[in-house]
Amino acid sequence: MKRRSGSLRWQLTLGILLPVTLLIAFNTWSLYQQALKAADTAYDRTLLASAKSIGEQLDVRNEGGRAVLYSTVLYSALEPFEADNRSRIFYKVSGFEGEMVSGFADLPGWQGQLPVKNPYAALVTFYDEVYKGEPVRMAVLLQPVADEAGQGMATIQVAETLELRHTLARQILVETLWRQVGLVIVIVIVVVVVVQRATGPVRRLSAQLRERAEGDLSPVVAPDAPREWQPLVEATNQMVGRLSELLEHQKRFVRDASHQLKTPLAVLKVQVQGARQGDVDPMQALAEIEVTVSRATQVANQMLALAKVEQLRQQADVSAAQVLPVQDWAEITRAVALDLAPLIAEAQLDFDIETQSAPIRSHEWALRELTRNLIHNAIQHTDQRLRIWLRADTQMAVLTVRDSGPGLTPEQRDRLFLPFAAGQPGGGSGLGLAICHGIVASLGGSIELDNHGEGPGLDARVRLPLARHAA
Repeated sequence: MKRRSGSLRWQLTLGILLPVTLLIAFNTWSLYQQALKAADTAYDRTLLASAKSIGEQLDVRNEGGRAVLYSTVLYSALEPFEADNRSRIFYKVSGFEGEMVSGFADLPGWQGQLPVKNPYAALVTFYDEVYKGEPVRMAVLLQPVADEAGQGMATIQVAETLELRHTLARQILVETLWRQVGLVIVIVIVVVVVVQRATGPVRRLSAQLRERAEGDLSPVVAPDAPREWQPLVEATNQMVGRLSELLEHQKRFVRDASHQLKTPLAVLKVQVQGARQGDVDPMQALAEIEVTVSRATQVANQMLALAKVEQLRQQADVSAAQVLPVQDWAEITRAVALDLAPLIAEAQLDFDIETQSAPIRSHEWALRELTRNLIHNAIQHTDQRLRIWLRADTQMAVLTVRDSGPGLTPEQRDRLFLPFAAGQPGGGSGLGLAICHGIVASLGGSIELDNHGEGPGLDARVRLPLARHAA
């Protein structure tokens, strides 16, 4: 099943908003916790004030020779500390020996210890407690009490319900959330607008490509594309250029093939009709048909070789060291010369060959086709002598094929490597040198044809780079 790719805009939007939203959520929680801590600190000060107010109304009396703590506190004295009637305050005063003195007797007693570091100038501590099934905030103040009757340390406990604190916490939370939600909305709008503008060139480029006419392979023009998109545009143009060249080659191949094969096929049809009507001797007709078929076969093979060379040229940008095997050009040259030996013998040529090992990174068929075309071309145009030598130095291998033919005229030199530019009328299809030129170009070499100075004749010289890692 083909996986559907996600939208770039959604990826950018989520990629930006998700971490921002998480950060804002964490910041909201952190601010809420800080606000709660600040609220607790403020209301704890109120509890401490309540406890000090109670401590100021304690007295010591002597009963039976011992000091007894008395309290004159009325509950109504604590009403000023109950804010908005949304919180209730409970208190309890314990004597020097822990006995109940005043307040709510069922208020849980204090069994803890005072903190080592206290931010208040009093012996006080605060903690959370549960009273009558309801959570409360408890303040415990150790208040020294002294009189003529005696002295001691009174324990004052003041508890407050948490309605007011919770209400304040909810207000802080709501206000904080509204601000953060507003911030998120602003960020969402900004991100969407920025992403929309950033991806605008891509959408316009896509629309431009969709609206193109069929067969339009002109380069893509995107002047407003951001700098990060330029490599993609350049790569697209390079691909379109290669595709355009490939399609042009296919059109040219079909056009040339139809043109070159049309004539021999028409001649073959006439020859067959003549043989059937008895206008030509059967043996002579068969000989003529054989010549025509051979010429058509040669043209077809060369057309296929030319198409294969074009494919090789399309792959020339791929590193040859990575994809091409190493071939010994000397072995291929001797093998091709052996294959063409019957033609050399038939032409009664004085033949000489000399080779050195020359490792080349190439397909075997390419080197074989290159060498065969050069030697076959020389056989067709020489009348006495054919000499071949292959030499290699540290970087290049040079193959020279010398014949003793008439050489090149200025008109022929201008049309050397053009397809179907035959050197002599009836001398062939004119594809051999075009094939050689294409193979040499794909292998990063060079080819040249010059009249040599030792009499009539032609030197065909090919230079190819040696394999870098060959022994």
